[in-house]
Amino acid sequence: MTVPASTAPQVPPQQDPQDEPSAPAGPTGPTGLTAAPGAQPPAPGTLPPAPRPQSRGADTRALTQVLFAQLKTLEPGTGEYARVRGALIEANLPLVRYAAARFRSRNEPMEDVVQVGTIGLINAIDRFDPDRGVQFPTFAMPTVVGEIKRYFRDNVRTVHVPRRLHELWVQVNAATEDLTTLHGRTPTTPEIAERLRISEDEVLSCIEAGRSYHATSLEAAQEGDGLPGLLDRLGYEDPELAGVEHRDLVRHLLVQLPEREQRILLLRYYSNLTQSQISAELGVSQMHVSRLLARSFARLRSANRIEA
Repeated sequence: MTVPASTAPQVPPQQDPQDEPSAPAGPTGPTGLTAAPGAQPPAPGTLPPAPRPQSRGADTRALTQVLFAQLKTLEPGTGEYARVRGALIEANLPLVRYAAARFRSRNEPMEDVVQVGTIGLINAIDRFDPDRGVQFPTFAMPTVVGEIKRYFRDNVRTVHVPRRLHELWVQVNAATEDLTTLHGRTPTTPEIAERLRISEDEVLSCIEAGRSYHATSLEAAQEGDGLPGLLDRLGYEDPELAGVEHRDLVRHLLVQLPEREQRILLLRYYSNLTQSQISAELGVSQMHVSRLLARSFARLRSANRIEA
């Protein structure tokens, strides 16, 4: 049997016992819903406004509190502990996505940033103590953001930048934006340095550090100047490089000769003196200088075990 709508019994909506009214209850309408103070009753034949649903954030906070209460009673390492811990991670993933959205300008895949932030969320869950009276999102957000910043500092940059310089680079960027808005133009290096009360060299170092996120290909052409790539502008190969090992070997062998023979070789091949000039320098005959040179060469050849 079909009951007409006008005679159907009105069933009041069920109220969650945990929900507490935030304001005194107003008059009750014919549908059983509490009307706001000063609100007019609905006109005959019209539907009453639908009740406002509980916010998703409040649901997540309530679920998080219940899960942490369960987690506290469980033994770490058990299957039930892992299940509740996994449910906590799943319930608070929106917090990670919210924190990761702050880094969209870094041109990194958002999936990677969310994964790194999830590591921070897991660390926060493992360290959180619900008895301290702190809301979990308040406790977890610094840990999640810190993990993401550490990822950008240590893994994303092509060149590792010291932490102090990286933090100062953030301040330089903020000061540049403020001064651009104030003056209507790009600020100069002295203006930025005066704003932050640092030296101009530090400002230039920060700007250079900000360019180290991605490396430029050596073969890429330079924009604007029409010059070839960096690879084509590198220095030429020094032909003397081939003799480095030989010079080091000669230096090692010379120290094995007597001091007078070392001096004769230096005068002959480093000062470019003739045998006659060396004989006048040392007060010996030219023939004796020639014999000393021949003996020195024989000793050097015998000491050199490396084949040419």
